[in-house]
Amino acid sequence: MKRTLAAGLMAGLLLLSACAGPAGSGEEDHTFTVAAMTYPVYLFASRVMEGAENAVAEAVVNQPMSCLHDYTMTVTDMKNLQGADILLLNGVGLEDFMSAAIDASGLQTVDCSVNVPLLHYGEDSGEHEEHDHDGHDHGEYDPHIWMDPDRAAVMVGNIAAALSAADPGNARLYEANAQAYQEELTALAAELRQQLAGLGRRELITFHEGFGYFADSMGLTVLKAIEEEAGSEASAREIVEIVDLIREHDLPAIFTEQGGSDATAQAVRRETGTEVRQLTMLMSADGVPEGADDPYRAALEWNVNTILEALGE
Repeated sequence: MKRTLAAGLMAGLLLLSACAGPAGSGEEDHTFTVAAMTYPVYLFASRVMEGAENAVAEAVVNQPMSCLHDYTMTVTDMKNLQGADILLLNGVGLEDFMSAAIDASGLQTVDCSVNVPLLHYGEDSGEHEEHDHDGHDHGEYDPHIWMDPDRAAVMVGNIAAALSAADPGNARLYEANAQAYQEELTALAAELRQQLAGLGRRELITFHEGFGYFADSMGLTVLKAIEEEAGSEASAREIVEIVDLIREHDLPAIFTEQGGSDATAQAVRRETGTEVRQLTMLMSADGVPEGADDPYRAALEWNVNTILEALGE
């Protein structure tokens, strides 16, 4: 269904392309426009571009959702692509279902996952070797790389390199901003790990597969991740497995994802009495704590504080 919709939107984009010249054609004061497919990549690009002249970053997809795979692109999204000069992608296959629309846009694309150490779905890097993104089959790997500040720092470096090449007039600024932000992200990772250092229970059960990199970065273990959508909740066998894990590890809480289904989690709560708490994957601005000056930092701090409150002695 989504492929059919994407094909229709692609046809519409081709019509738009035929009616409009290249971005900035004939305009000396053209604004260099960077489209970021996901909200986290938009946040990273915004920090890299801070203070740049005649340059702006825009988020293509910034709607409440559990995962990008739950989303269908709109005509407005396609128009936003048409007005851009370059398109930043998360990579690791996250946008694969949009490939027809992305190809139709004709935009230069940037894979922000290059050289990011990848994990297989459900993989604990302490047990298995990490893999740099070097052309592996994307379907094997977890694409939620932005959830680890250290990996996010690699993404920021990729963004700065691409923007510097595409907009050389602002290259020095992009590179300086990226270096400063990478240092912030490295410090943030260390700070959050220190906050969790005294936590005795370090096992999580999550109702989305998007927290593997976060757990890997913070020294936590995801015992079980249930990937469910509304109308297709976990099976009875999976519920029994979750209940057994909760009792075996004496877990006082399980974790759902903001914007996702919590039907199975609530069924488990009724069976075990365990608390259901909500984490954020920062899929949109709705996933940011209200009033946050630094959305990325605030979201990860929210997750750490929620885990400390839920699992602390």
